[in-house]
This record gives sequence, C-alpha cells and structure tokens, in this order.
Amino acid sequence: MRPVLFIDRDGVVLQEPPIDFQVDSIDKTSFVKGSITALAQIAASFDYYKVMVTNQDGLGTDSYPEETFFPYHNIMLRTLEGEGFVFDEMIIDRTFAVDNQPTRKPGTALLQHFFDKDRFDLSNSYVIGDRWSDIQLAKNLGCKAIYLKSPLHTLTPEQEQELRPVIALETDSWQEIFSFLKLGMRVVNHERNTNETKINVTLNLDGSGRSDIHTGLGFFDHMLDQIARHGKIDLTIQTDGDLHIDEHHTIEDTGIALGEAFAKALIDKRGMERYGFAIPMDEADAKVLIDFGGRNWIVWDAEFKREKIGEMPTEMFFHFFKSFSDAAKCNLNISCKGDNEHHKIEAIFKAFAKAIRMAVKRDPFSNHLPSTKGVL
Repeated sequence: MRPVLFIDRDGVVLQEPPIDFQVDSIDKTSFVKGSITALAQIAASFDYYKVMVTNQDGLGTDSYPEETFFPYHNIMLRTLEGEGFVFDEMIIDRTFAVDNQPTRKPGTALLQHFFDKDRFDLSNSYVIGDRWSDIQLAKNLGCKAIYLKSPLHTLTPEQEQELRPVIALETDSWQEIFSFLKLGMRVVNHERNTNETKINVTLNLDGSGRSDIHTGLGFFDHMLDQIARHGKIDLTIQTDGDLHIDEHHTIEDTGIALGEAFAKALIDKRGMERYGFAIPMDEADAKVLIDFGGRNWIVWDAEFKREKIGEMPTEMFFHFFKSFSDAAKCNLNISCKGDNEHHKIEAIFKAFAKAIRMAVKRDPFSNHLPSTKGVL
C-alpha cells in the first residue's frame, strides 16, 4: 500500500490569476513561491503516489479551449520533471460548478480506484489545496488536508467549523509543508487530575496559533492565549479548579499540566534548536531565555506593585512559570522592567511565547541532537 499526495494545481503549484482564474497564456504562468523546491524535496524524500487533482471549468469548450490550457500546463510538468518531480496520475475535471457533477471536486467519482485498500493507504494520505473543496475532498476520501492558505479563497465560518478536524496543517509556506511531511506534528493530549483541579491540555507545537482556553480566570486565559498566538502553537486548556477557595491551585496546576504536555511533546529533540529568547512592549522591557535541556531551573527578576491584575494575583506569575519549568524540565530566565503592570506581565508572556517558538523549531534536514552529552 502506498500513501497518496493529492495536489491541487491553481493556487497551489501555479499562481492563480485573480481576474479569471485561468492560466491560459505565458504571462499568466508562474509558480507559487517555494513549490518547485518543496516538490523536488518531496519527490527525493518520500514514496508518495503523486496525483494532481484539478477542476478546470469548461476545459475544451469555447470558454476555455484546450490550446489555451495544455501548452502552459505542460510547461509546469516539464519544469517539475526537471527537478525530479513527476505526477503518477493527472486527474482533470472539465465540468462547470453549476453542473454539480460527481466528478468535480470535492466529488470522488474520478477517484474511486483510490479506495482500493490493497493499493493505497488513504489514512496516511493528504490533499494539498487552497480551497474548501480541497479540504472537503480530503474528508470525502478519508484522508487529511494540508491547507495552503490563499488571499483569494477563505473558509466561511460554517466551513471552518465543519472542516477544521480534517486539516492536519494550515500554512502559507511550501517549506512548512515539506517540514511537516518530513517531521510530523508534535501533538499531545494530556490530563492532570487532583482533588483540587481537573485539567485537560491539548498541545500542537507545530500549529498556527489557535487557542481555546478556559480556566475560570479571564486575565489568565488572556495570558495563555498569548502563548498560543505568539508561539504559533495550537493550545486548548480546560481547567476546573477550586476557585471558591482561591486562585492558587488553578494557576499553579495549569502551569504544571502545560509543562508536562511540553515534556511529552519534546520527547524527541533531534533537529531542534533547543534555545530561545525574546521582546519589548510599549515602555515594558521583557526578556525570556529558555533552554529545553532536560533540567529545571528558574531565575525571576520581575516585581509588581499591584496585588492583582484582573482576577490574577501578581504573586502567582512566578509560581506559574516555576511550575512550567519544573514540569517541562527547562531552564527559564525571566526579567522585566516597566511602569504599567499589565504591559509588564503581557510582555513577559509574549516573550515567553516567542522564546518557545524559537526553541522548538526543527530543521527537517538535521538529525542532530543539540547537546555535546549525546542525550537530552
């Protein structure tokens, strides 16, 4: 069985003309940035069965004669072949959208042979595309979607809600697509339950910055959202804590649970940067140094004059980061100066997020463990 890459054409391999969406002349024929390099790397690195699946409205009719399609289509094929990438199959639907034919993406009428389980492994296959129809096609085939974001096409809220579970990677970079296929995603679901708190954390270190956080403390949620947004990680946290007593257990245990999730996600540190740092915010100057080196330690140089910011006691900021450091087994060196208390702690969380982003970045071409000890 071979896994399959189903690859859309316009907007994915070739730039899509924004006026008429037809590549029908030489001056409208150009490649999406990074596509040639990444496809060459994919061909050299994997054994995917490679299929182009494209809707070409009315191809062969007066509105889109074949002689205005194939010369430029063939330029694309020859260019990719020169870099070592050759499609195993080319599937082109020629109908119009108004015809509503089952052959047209996201329909699978032209793709029935891929349901042969003796030949193809759809569970480990991907559709790479820039439209909802590509993501829907992945769902219809029983595989995952790699959503190459385009300014020409966006998902409606309804499509977003329905198709989000199908998307394995959302990016605007072909190099990130190759890295994802090479390295996979570091996704962890972690639970931590005590008599004082019940916490569920879902973490994707290779996400896009999405978050869904509910701890019962609004300001704390806002700070944790900064970690997801600026660290470009997907983060879901549900904390049910004993807030009727106070905020201590909720904040501290969330830090422990998040750190434990990071420790799980970073079991394999080969090719990882390991270190990170970062940023200012208005008058506040925050610095966060991090090392996911397998040892916990924290240096904290930040003072707050207010007792609380929102519902969050300022004394708990240190406790959160120490709990994370202990559980994630990382070094943290945090310092901040400034006048506005809100700006100071938000700068710390944003710098923390940026430091994480730098430290967990991986090189798909490296199997190097970032330690002279040979173990992390």
